[in-house]
Amino acid sequence: MRNLIRVVWISIALLQTSLVIAAPEPMPRVAEFTQSMQKAEGFFDFYHDTNRGKYYLYVPSNQGSFIFQTSLPWGLGSNDVGLDRGQLGQTQLAHFTVQGQRVLLVAENTQYRADDKNPAEHASVQQAFADSTLFGFNVVAANESGVLVDYTPFLMTDVHGVSERLQQTGQGQYSIDNDRSVVYPARTKSFPDNTEFEATVTFVGKGKGRYVNAILPNADALTLHLHHSFIRLPDDNYRPRQFSPNSGFWAQTYYDYSAPLGEPIVQRVIPRHRLAKKDPIASSSEAQQPITYYLDPGAPEPVKSALLEGASWWAQAFAAAGYENAFQVKMLPADADPMDVRYNVIQWVHRATRGWSYGSSVIDPRTGEIIKGHVTLGSLRVRQDMKIAEGLIGPFNKENSEQLKEKIEQMALARIRQLSAHEVGHTLGIAHNFAASTENRASVMDYPHPLVTLTTEGVISLNDAYDTGIGEWDKQVIAYGYSDFGGMPSEREQLDRILKENQSLGLTFISDRDARPTGGAHPTAHLWDNGSDTVTELERILNVRKQVLAQFGQHQLPATEALSDLQEVFVPIYLLHRYQTEAAAKWLGGVNYRYYINDHTPNDFAAVSPASQKRALNLLIETTRAGTVRVPKHIQQLLVPLAYGHQDNRERFEGRTGLIPDPVSMAASASGFSLSLILNPERLNRLSQQHASNSDVPSPVAVVNQLFSTLINDWQSQPEDPVNQRVLVTAANALVNTMQDEVVAPEVRLALRKATVRLTNKLKGHSVVEALAEQLNNYLTDGEWPTGYAPAALPPGSPI
Repeated sequence: MRNLIRVVWISIALLQTSLVIAAPEPMPRVAEFTQSMQKAEGFFDFYHDTNRGKYYLYVPSNQGSFIFQTSLPWGLGSNDVGLDRGQLGQTQLAHFTVQGQRVLLVAENTQYRADDKNPAEHASVQQAFADSTLFGFNVVAANESGVLVDYTPFLMTDVHGVSERLQQTGQGQYSIDNDRSVVYPARTKSFPDNTEFEATVTFVGKGKGRYVNAILPNADALTLHLHHSFIRLPDDNYRPRQFSPNSGFWAQTYYDYSAPLGEPIVQRVIPRHRLAKKDPIASSSEAQQPITYYLDPGAPEPVKSALLEGASWWAQAFAAAGYENAFQVKMLPADADPMDVRYNVIQWVHRATRGWSYGSSVIDPRTGEIIKGHVTLGSLRVRQDMKIAEGLIGPFNKENSEQLKEKIEQMALARIRQLSAHEVGHTLGIAHNFAASTENRASVMDYPHPLVTLTTEGVISLNDAYDTGIGEWDKQVIAYGYSDFGGMPSEREQLDRILKENQSLGLTFISDRDARPTGGAHPTAHLWDNGSDTVTELERILNVRKQVLAQFGQHQLPATEALSDLQEVFVPIYLLHRYQTEAAAKWLGGVNYRYYINDHTPNDFAAVSPASQKRALNLLIETTRAGTVRVPKHIQQLLVPLAYGHQDNRERFEGRTGLIPDPVSMAASASGFSLSLILNPERLNRLSQQHASNSDVPSPVAVVNQLFSTLINDWQSQPEDPVNQRVLVTAANALVNTMQDEVVAPEVRLALRKATVRLTNKLKGHSVVEALAEQLNNYLTDGEWPTGYAPAALPPGSPI
């Protein structure tokens, strides 16, 4: 018993000793801990330990929610990977949670909410849908008002998803090397309404991808800058504006679980900047606070002036909405950080290859208020436009060289003005309107193709290549989103009035979802097209192309350049019709419609007329024929192999003749492009249904029969011509691909199979194509089809 008591006392003593040992040291005071550090005061105070290269963030006890924004100030320089300078990351409503010696940064779930003021309803929704904890911090010091955390480890994490993006694009697996990563004091500052952190972060791995190897000095190490922004929430004076499908704005969508029964829980508002008149009831008034954009001083002249001018076009729309000097564009101050949330920025961004430009925004997730607009303009776009202009006009000679260079530059600058306005429009909350090109260029929010015209003397003119100034649609969109109605009459009535005005002005709105798909059906929703009648415009542009190709020669290139560079000038001219062909294809199996509200009967929801569909089909087949796609002999002579010291690139055609350019494969690629549009499964499915309702609409079998009758007749006229042969094989390959596509409706597949049987029988007995008939028969019998018959894809088109 004594021994047992002794063991118990010894155990208690040891426990007491361990408790004494485990007792934490007193938490240092913030002032004591930071006495040798540099302090930055602002929305969040922070301290910089210059000796250890660390940042310490002070988290007040009463700190509420804020906006947390990440971004990529320094990019990779690859359009294909998509990690561009100035790229914005995710915008999140966030808060800090302090639990003892740990602090959590929590991103709040704003997608699901309760707008009602009942706290119990808020709690029920909050507890039903999970938040996301972004990071956990160690408390290193404290005082009565808050705690200090070591923020540096979070700066060294991949908040922008760089590693994931590199892996997705096949560049390899990368992770952060902390030993090669440091904080970046030059862009780490604090202001009254925002605090900015930045770090230089190095990702390491086995760089196996083609893009990282083409760009980086060492593909195994990739050093970028990652930026964090803490943004004070705007006050409650902003009033969200209701979204309408026909407003021309994007929609900010969330779910309100406090909505009354019988009312939808899905809520939609438009994203827009805060703007109000000084005098709300005046027809025209200055703004209380103008919207100001700042241009990257890194843009060179004359591009800089063009960007300023194009972005400034929006002042016309705000003036039409009753504002005076409400939209301004200035140069970014030399000491300003482009990622600083206080600046709406237009950045001139370089990449190794041409690529997209885009407009992004930092948006308050609660209300849709745009806090910062950020435009990224790819610098190589202007040079692509210059190549197009080089191919269209000429020839260069000693007498006119400088004059032609001026014309080429002016066309490219006209495009840059339009592009600047377009991307700024996105940062104002405005969506694409791809119907605008059919309505006399009604919007800068369409994708414009250069309007190339022939004078009465047969000379190519680019004088009206791109429009100037803001469009009528753009003015109406700004009126919907930014008008200050002064409370009378009701805002809803005023917004409805603007939408009715759009109809009376003949303005329509069709955006990305309806315009981008290859199998799209809307007859006016196209990218990079011109004209109110897309088929007539295709016929016109084919005639322009024919004349340009007839005149095309080495004089389209300055005498000091390598002749092999001529192919890069030739490609966009040879494919001058590609986008108008896409536009005309939507008439075949096309359907007229708009974004309907349930207060009107959709009487205009109907198929394109049979006559229009047949006209489109005739011209589409014309774009597949050897006579259209054959590279003229005088141009073939000029498409020479690459000069020494020059590198191949994707702006050229792929071929099957090694280092020698392959004009037959060029023709096959061009023909195959049109064939894929004509034989698109969704298009054929619509044709089948439309034909069942109206026999004047061409059926899928009628399309196939007309197509192959034309191509076979062409082949029979010149059976030994390799382009005729290749086009016919390419068409057979396109037909097989369509039949193999799971999207094809069963009844359409059966009809196509029957048509293929007839085609096989028609080809039999012709010596050159006997083998093609045999392979089609093998496909019908056992499903086997050679993979080598597919043409190479066209060189990249968009962005034009």
